[in-house]
Amino acid sequence: MSFRNTPLAVIQDVDKETLLTPELRAEIDKHVAKYPPEWKQSAVMPALTLVQDHNGGWLSRELMDQVAAYLDMPETAVYEVATFYAMYDLEPVGRHKVCVCNSISCMLGGAEELMHHIEKKHNVAPGGTTADGKLTFKEFECLGACRHAPVVMVDKAYHECVTPDAIDKIIDDLD
Repeated sequence: MSFRNTPLAVIQDVDKETLLTPELRAEIDKHVAKYPPEWKQSAVMPALTLVQDHNGGWLSRELMDQVAAYLDMPETAVYEVATFYAMYDLEPVGRHKVCVCNSISCMLGGAEELMHHIEKKHNVAPGGTTADGKLTFKEFECLGACRHAPVVMVDKAYHECVTPDAIDKIIDDLD
């Protein structure tokens, strides 16, 4: 019997309906349905993304516990996913996320200059949120658009060949 086919024990009994709305559970169920019943934990990444989007862009421990309970998986397995991938935020974030790719291609294309520009103009270091809560500025490891470096992801939209002037306009146009 492979590990995949072995049922995983839930570490603690959590009410599966406390924080996950019926609409959110229905959305998660669409992803769960893509996998055999014994592999429903495979939907953890889309579930975390849906929950994070529903919660203003970040995941609390309680929400991760709810996802673990809903998918019948150990809480630690959910924490491992949420802490490994940069797309998940475990603390409150600004209304918008500005993620600058820091891969070698983007750095050679001007990402470092772009990061310094954002940091100076908006008085926010990578990993921080502006005082007004408008944006959270993050470095992101490879956004996968190396041909169009430097690349910036604002919320979930990619912007390619971004210059300091271009990022100023993009940020200024946010609410």
